[in-house]
Amino acid sequence: MKWRVCRMARSRKPVNPNAQKALDQLKLEVANELGLKDYQNRYKGALTSADNGRVGGHMVRKMIEAQESKFTGQ
Repeated sequence: MKWRVCRMARSRKPVNPNAQKALDQLKLEVANELGLKDYQNRYKGALTSADNGRVGGHMVRKMIEAQESKFTGQ
């Protein structure tokens, strides 16, 4: 029996056009908190994967905290 793999195209465009601006702003805030200076103007390929991963991880943590506080009404 052969297995077929179903692959869905993954779009990188956000559903809400304003979402990209908000994500970029959050990324800059997190990078500044982590001490990554001039993050906006730097070539991200020149950063270590650890630095880029740290920014992404903190972004996700902040987004989860924001949603949890909405649910709990705080």
